[in-house]
Amino acid sequence: MLARLNHTRLLRYAGLFTWGAVGLWLLNVWLDPTLLAPDAEGPPTLQVLRWLSVYLTFGAVYWWITRQLGQRRPGVVDHGLLLVLTACAIGVGYFSGTGLGSILLMVVAGLLPWLMPVRFGLVWLICGNVAIIPVFVGALDFPPILAVLQSLAYMGFSSLVFVTALVARQQAEAREEQRRLNAELRATRALLGESVRVNERTRISRELHDLLGHHLTALSLNLEVAGHLSEGRVKEHVQQAHTLARLLLTDVREAVSQLREGGAIDLGAALLPLAENVPALDIHMDIETPLTLDDPERAHVMLRCTQEIITNAVRHAGARNLWINAGRRSDCIVMSARDDGHGADTFVAGNGLRGMRERLQQHGGDLKIETRPEAGFCLHLTLPASAAAAAACEGAIA
Repeated sequence: MLARLNHTRLLRYAGLFTWGAVGLWLLNVWLDPTLLAPDAEGPPTLQVLRWLSVYLTFGAVYWWITRQLGQRRPGVVDHGLLLVLTACAIGVGYFSGTGLGSILLMVVAGLLPWLMPVRFGLVWLICGNVAIIPVFVGALDFPPILAVLQSLAYMGFSSLVFVTALVARQQAEAREEQRRLNAELRATRALLGESVRVNERTRISRELHDLLGHHLTALSLNLEVAGHLSEGRVKEHVQQAHTLARLLLTDVREAVSQLREGGAIDLGAALLPLAENVPALDIHMDIETPLTLDDPERAHVMLRCTQEIITNAVRHAGARNLWINAGRRSDCIVMSARDDGHGADTFVAGNGLRGMRERLQQHGGDLKIETRPEAGFCLHLTLPASAAAAAACEGAIA
């Protein structure tokens, strides 16, 4: 069971465990109200209810903000919820008159590397621990110097949690990068294998045509001349040899044709490895069988475009599902990719999309993009199957 827990789940459950442990003090105070600070404002029941409200709010917000942690891009809402978490942690310390708020700030510190850049996370960590100094002075009646030292001590613990979470995030990113590179390597290896197979079949067919074909043609011509010059039984044997030479020449031509016809690259075999084990994204691939290309360079273009589509869906679209369909139409390879991400009213094409369009246009292809808010992105790619099919592909695009 523990083997199936990744970095983010362990962080989430550890934070919830710490939050639950802090609640044990609340239960103890509920059973024995005399543990409350004697100079606290309001009756004991009201004090406990105020503490309970901020404590439960902290737990609910933490549960919500840690969903799919590390698998989605944090936004303004996440930063707002992070501010609520920090305020609730300080509130727990103020209403309980204890240092429990600083413990919850350690839980917040474990989230900072996942929700914002490191420099802003450090500033947030420092500000949160500085903001709790008045709690030590007012609620715990600490001298100012002792309150600052107490805050610095808790800041050191929070820094340790922060660094641990930062290392966990970096390891998760390194693992994802390794998975992506491994998938690309497998896809490239499959494409390279197909290309080698095609090149070898083409070489063999060319050798058969150039060597055996030419020699058999010359032999057939010489036997035909010998048949005209010979007589009697010799002529019969020469004609039989001529017939066999022509049959052998026909067989060689058929073998050459079959080698050339079977020398196409299976594009589906190269694309399928890209969809394996992608975290936080379910990829549904529907590729026509067989989907072949004679040109290894055009197959490489489709491979790179598919890689970029998957990368964009993971990093930028905020999608949970990605549907990729590919097939042949009018001597063109047509691919459509659709995700269920957040979409946009307008968008500016980044380097990835520009690179895709340039690759396709270089070989006579085209890229169309459709998107709207909460409807995800839809990409339509068209690439001529060969240089000779460019004109036909233009008609398909229109």
